[in-house]
Amino acid sequence: QVQLVESGGGLVQAGGSLRLSCAASGSIFRINAMGWYRQAPGKQRELVAGLIFGGSTNYVDSVKGRFTASRDGAKNTVYLQMNSLKPEDTALYYCYANAYASAGSNLRAYWGQGTQVTVFS
Repeated sequence: QVQLVESGGGLVQAGGSLRLSCAASGSIFRINAMGWYRQAPGKQRELVAGLIFGGSTNYVDSVKGRFTASRDGAKNTVYLQMNSLKPEDTALYYCYANAYASAGSNLRAYWGQGTQVTVFS
């Protein structure tokens, strides 16, 4: 019983920046991890960044040094700061959360609707 609301996508020139936001709400007992996947037409879906709450933050090699993920624990919100954007970053970005909806429920994945990022040169 977790809902995710994403925002921050848009059209940006190569070399520019965007910041994505994802807020989790609803019946939440505990969130173990949050982050983003992305998928471009004709390409396979890939994990861009994942934050394990209380643990590490991991990035796909192609965005290391350019993207930074962070979180606001009090708001159950995560952010993805995207700098030095390249045309190959163009994709639909999906927020996810691995969470328990209640103390007696199983850990499962929840997904946002997706936000489009388009980078032009």
